[in-house]
Amino acid sequence: MKVLMINGSRNAAGCTFTALGEIAKELNASGIDTEIVHVGKEALDGKVNDMVASVIEKMKDSDGLIIGSPVYYSSPSGEIIAFLDRLFGAGAEVLKHKPAAAIASARRAGTTSTIDVLNKYIQYTEMPLVSANYWPMVHGSIPEDVMKDEEGVQTMHILGRNMAWLLKCIEAGKNAGVESPVAVEKIKTNYIR
Repeated sequence: MKVLMINGSRNAAGCTFTALGEIAKELNASGIDTEIVHVGKEALDGKVNDMVASVIEKMKDSDGLIIGSPVYYSSPSGEIIAFLDRLFGAGAEVLKHKPAAAIASARRAGTTSTIDVLNKYIQYTEMPLVSANYWPMVHGSIPEDVMKDEEGVQTMHILGRNMAWLLKCIEAGKNAGVESPVAVEKIKTNYIR
């Protein structure tokens, strides 16, 4: 099994990466492979379509997804929004029914609104949302600060364990003959007449 992790920060090895790394430790300890893909500034430099195509291919062989973003102006980074708009538009079929989670990192505030935006992509695409014992966020200006956020680090560990558990439950269900829900055509209601 494998979980793909998306780092939506401009900093490839910053606070968001550090939080994703803590989740990866728990997943790896449970025998689940992980890969962190850095979106970064390239998402806004005309390379978003190539990045999205690469992640769609990776998701074909992945069982779960974790999206991470720093907080910029009380919301996710512009880079991750541009990337997710394309990913979830073009890759919905390979994402559907795969467990997912969203995390945020911030110096101080804006994490819950950031997580709310990221969770909407997950929920719109019928991906089971993985939770922890608190909102999945870490605080700090640099990676060393994140590691001092004991509650945040613990939350990342619990999120990793919960993701591993859910993935194993889904695998056990498939092995027992439980099938994914049947896809239906989406009804779209237009309120303008």
